[in-house]
Amino acid sequence: MQGAWQDRIRQDVDNHVNRGDLASAAQALENIIAQAPPGQVALDQAWLRLAGLRRALRQPQRALDAVHQALALAPLDFMALALRASLLERLAPEDAGRAWHEALAQRPSGELPAPLAMAVAAGERWHAEWSAKREARLDAAIGTLCNGENSDRDWRITRMRNNVLRRTRPFRSCPTHFHYPGLVEREFHPRARFPWLPEFERATPIIRAEMEALLASGRAELLPYLQYEDHEALAQWRDLNRNPDWSAIHLLRQGNRIDVNAAACPATMALLETVAQPRIPGASPNAMFSLLAPGTTIPPHVGVNNTRLLCHLPLVVPPGCWFRVGAETRPWREGEGFVFDDTIEHEAANPSDRLRVVLIFDLWHPDLDSVEQEAVARIIASDGAV
Repeated sequence: MQGAWQDRIRQDVDNHVNRGDLASAAQALENIIAQAPPGQVALDQAWLRLAGLRRALRQPQRALDAVHQALALAPLDFMALALRASLLERLAPEDAGRAWHEALAQRPSGELPAPLAMAVAAGERWHAEWSAKREARLDAAIGTLCNGENSDRDWRITRMRNNVLRRTRPFRSCPTHFHYPGLVEREFHPRARFPWLPEFERATPIIRAEMEALLASGRAELLPYLQYEDHEALAQWRDLNRNPDWSAIHLLRQGNRIDVNAAACPATMALLETVAQPRIPGASPNAMFSLLAPGTTIPPHVGVNNTRLLCHLPLVVPPGCWFRVGAETRPWREGEGFVFDDTIEHEAANPSDRLRVVLIFDLWHPDLDSVEQEAVARIIASDGAV
């Protein structure tokens, strides 16, 4: 039955088209569609073809009606969405920009056929104009509500605006192992929650000098940052596993002091004592100098445990180095620290021709009270840590 239905389209409709009789072709196709059995395969494509015929006959409203029938069956079909947007350029110009917004969201990868590519290029112009008006409208609505009086509030309002405009999208905490409910999720946490951070920043020259002296001494225990067994299912780390392009000089590792390194960095170790780091056997605290070689990229990934955050204090940063957490990308700047949630997707790159070095250490999420910290520590330790 399905094949016979499609054979009728090929025979009846194609014959009219081949003779140049588009009106008869459209009428024949309408008749065939009306007789289609329930659940007919490719019915959406039949409606889409009818829309094309009606458009060729300069019947844009009837073409739009047919497109809507196609979209009722296949709401995300790019060709149908693009044809709808193109028809609205004439029928309802005020709606064309949004229609192109919806169509372009479904654009397939790869090169488009030339006629379609031309239509899409025109659609991108409609979309750009609509987007600019939309952005101006949102900014006018926000007005002076973002006025610098509360940077945290300004960030939330601005992020909502950017999410609406599709400049950013929401990212969630997705730890690979340990998730504690109810904690604030932020890519980069407000500096005000970490009053010790300015002291670390002021000490940047001292910390950097200790790191450089240790590295120059040749006595540092310098290890690849990642050291997984070959059989472990971690394909994303294949290129960096046991690769010295991303290395670490550990000061504290999974709760253990690495004496050969820590002894050479007394000022750094003293500063770490001022931070509320997790103390979990086999897991924390952790502190290290992270060395990223020229031309090295760290792919998107997430951490194991959302009850801890990580602090970065950049020590040696060549031009162009960057770090993304969720929807926010920042350049590292020497001596400017930040605290972030590593259970939100993040990645990094050193596109320069010089080494990049950052001090990294973990700390308790500030939402946890002492009882919660103890509960988390017991759970993680009893589960064998990570």
